Amino acid sequence: MKHSDRVLAGMFFFIAALQFVVGLLVSESLSPGYNISENYISDLGIGPSAVIFNGSVFLLGALMLCGIFLLQRAFHNKVFTVFLLLDAVGALGVGIFAENLEPMHSLSAFLIFLFGGVSILYSSRLTKMPFSLISIILGVWSLVASSLFATQQYLGLGVGGMERMIVYPILMWTFVFSGYLCACSERP
Repeated sequence: MKHSDRVLAGMFFFIAALQFVVGLLVSESLSPGYNISENYISDLGIGPSAVIFNGSVFLLGALMLCGIFLLQRAFHNKVFTVFLLLDAVGALGVGIFAENLEPMHSLSAFLIFLFGGVSILYSSRLTKMPFSLISIILGVWSLVASSLFATQQYLGLGVGGMERMIVYPILMWTFVFSGYLCACSERP
């Protein structure tokens, strides 16, 4: 059975997000003294969890690139493709440049934080209700958290907690978008 580019793109996005969530959880458990509130997510890219974390975030970007290629072939939306590409390049960069390799690490994280949220918001123009509303909520959530993070207003969550308020909506959207692509028989 031949799957459409849309369905295959959805599968790549799902696997990308799933393996990253598992890699993140395993990395957190392998890092003695790691605190999700007090530590940056990228602290996992140095030390005993470095191989798993860096490999997982790099794989996130690589699998997203595969999905983006298929998504562009299926729907030919260059703006959405560019936003997603910048997000994926950010993930590749975080996987390559650990947090001690500045300024490349910070630039890569910035790409994820900004274009992850922008991609989500833009997708609301391409999808049907209720998914378009979910995209608006998750996109705004991630971008507001990015703004708070940039101004060091962590709302009692700590630096790691606020980072997760940026990243978790992006991951949630990726899971839901992958299901949307696999289930929706029409163009997003």
